[in-house]
Amino acid sequence: MQQLDHHSTQLMTIFKRKGGAAGRKMRNIMVDLDKNEAVETRKACVLKALMVYLNEDPENRIREYMDVEDNQEAMDQTVLEIFAIKMEGAEPKDGLAGVGIIIEGMEVLHDLDNIANAGAVLFGVMYSRDLSYPTNLKYTFEVLQKLVMELDGNKLSTKAQVLKNKLFEGTF
Repeated sequence: MQQLDHHSTQLMTIFKRKGGAAGRKMRNIMVDLDKNEAVETRKACVLKALMVYLNEDPENRIREYMDVEDNQEAMDQTVLEIFAIKMEGAEPKDGLAGVGIIIEGMEVLHDLDNIANAGAVLFGVMYSRDLSYPTNLKYTFEVLQKLVMELDGNKLSTKAQVLKNKLFEGTF
């Protein structure tokens, strides 16, 4: 996650320059930073905005629930997601009541510190088990693997290469 911290300022600059519907979505995601400036919030916002930047929907993998019991059926039908439980009536700065990972309808990990940590754990599980990345988030996982974690970064998709060029623009 240290590498994500390293790139987050430049990524946020790239996100602010993006126009259109994707730019509006990213700016809406980044509004959470105005409410809560915690490092964990920053990482979660950067991850969600990265998904939008790569034309992938963060709602496909990161879901926030107010109550687990009311949403248990939806969670049982989930193939792969990070879930966050918010306390009812909680302020944005209050944090989350719980964060975990669901794979094939089963809660495989829980009591994770935050969404960014859950994202790192999910990436680690998928990478170490050599699991295929979900097709609707393949670019996000590729960027995390090849640009952020610097693992197997020799061959990049066009989207990842464009982002890499923007990330390192003017750093030499």
